[in-house]
Amino acid sequence: MKAFLALLGLAALSLTSCQTMEGIGRDISAGGQALSSAADR
Repeated sequence: MKAFLALLGLAALSLTSCQTMEGIGRDISAGGQALSSAADR
């Protein structure tokens, strides 16, 4: 029963964090582009 509740909680957390992870992905991508531009100079 504890494992089921843990799995259910983890599933709920992953569903709510989708938008947050998308934002983090955009930030990381922008940071990578800035580093790439700096390296090209």
